[in-house]
Amino acid sequence: MNIGMTLLLQAIGFFLFLFVVHKFVLPPLANAVEGRRRQIADGLAEAEKGKASLVTAQKDADKLIAEAKAKAAEIVALAEKQRNAAIEAAKGDAKAAGEREKQIAAEEIAQLSVKAKEELRDRVADLAVAGAQRILQREINPQVHSDLLAQLKAEL
Repeated sequence: MNIGMTLLLQAIGFFLFLFVVHKFVLPPLANAVEGRRRQIADGLAEAEKGKASLVTAQKDADKLIAEAKAKAAEIVALAEKQRNAAIEAAKGDAKAAGEREKQIAAEEIAQLSVKAKEELRDRVADLAVAGAQRILQREINPQVHSDLLAQLKAEL
């Protein structure tokens, strides 16, 4: 065979191969590459959206944390206020109970004092009568003496 013919046949085969590759292989390959490029671009766009969403979520979370801290501080302050009010109320109740106990004790002391004074008067009167009886055993009118002793008893 002739070298020119071989080269011509090889050139025709090569162009035929190029045509087949260009017609049947390159379009699906280009479509696959383009689809992959689109997927990558979409993924990058979604990643950017995710970053923006993360920043927004972080801001929202910080805001919620700040609100929760403020609410917790408010609750703690309210609890402190209620605790102090309860302590003051308990102090007031204890003071009132102490005053009542003090008043009751003072009344008991007054009653005991009156009772002791009466007993002391009776005792002094009895001693005065006994003493007067010893001194005045000679006197004849016991009624007058008993009246005098009753007056003495009343005065004491």
